[in-house]
Amino acid sequence: MNSFTKQQIQDYNRDGYLLVPEFCSRKETDTLYRVAIEDEAMRTNAMDLNDQSGKKTRLSLWFKPGNDVFGYLTRSRKMVQSVAALLDGDSPVCHFHSKLMQKEPKVGGAWEWHQDYGYWYKNQFMFPDQLLSVMVALTPATKENGCLQVIKGSHKLGRVNHGFAGEQVGADQVMVDNALKTMELVYCELQPGDALFFHSNLLHRSAANLSDKPRWSIISCFNSQSNLAYNETSTAWKEPIEQVPDEAILEWEAASLSEAVFLKKENDPALKNTGWEADVQVRKDG
Repeated sequence: MNSFTKQQIQDYNRDGYLLVPEFCSRKETDTLYRVAIEDEAMRTNAMDLNDQSGKKTRLSLWFKPGNDVFGYLTRSRKMVQSVAALLDGDSPVCHFHSKLMQKEPKVGGAWEWHQDYGYWYKNQFMFPDQLLSVMVALTPATKENGCLQVIKGSHKLGRVNHGFAGEQVGADQVMVDNALKTMELVYCELQPGDALFFHSNLLHRSAANLSDKPRWSIISCFNSQSNLAYNETSTAWKEPIEQVPDEAILEWEAASLSEAVFLKKENDPALKNTGWEADVQVRKDG
């Protein structure tokens, strides 16, 4: 894969997101999903985050991409070149963190409307245009099992104030309601292996998984080396990614994720109260 066309880049800049079908092959996706289920470190380092109704979403979050299959995906030529084409500027691409999202049948919780930069603002990253996320679906993502919803073009609002919603951080509901009156709501249904690239200021949410099917995905977050973070103790965000060939996911020997440095919930700056969150109205109906 040779990065993106001029039209795809224009679409991303206009809409705040870009959906790429079959970014990973079926064999790659099957390998990633198998490791996600079987890797002991992934299980033992998973955090539960409650939504406002008490439903839980499990996630495992780690920083430096290693020599495991998820590290090979994050460091793959197709991933790094694609991200480089969309990030503002021409500095080297760095990996901020990756997380495995585990939304189980019937019990998987919702994510309230938010911008990733609503979280990362607390890490004191300077430039939101130099941050983006890539979601790769490991299982089908549908309306029924709580696929990602985005407000098309909402990245152009700039950063919206965020407050607490359960154990999550949610965007000011007044601004969300205004955005929904102004811009299009899009349900990003994905098949396994599809990838969704999205801007750090794009408003997005997902509903609870009330279906009998799981929704698992890997989300890798990237940063330009020129984008400094003044309240982030990890270091991967400023270290250029060491690329590997696309074939590494299937052909290279892979290490366990036990070598990864995982985030503990109590160490996440985004979940710490700074005082001003109390003034922000966040949806209360779950």
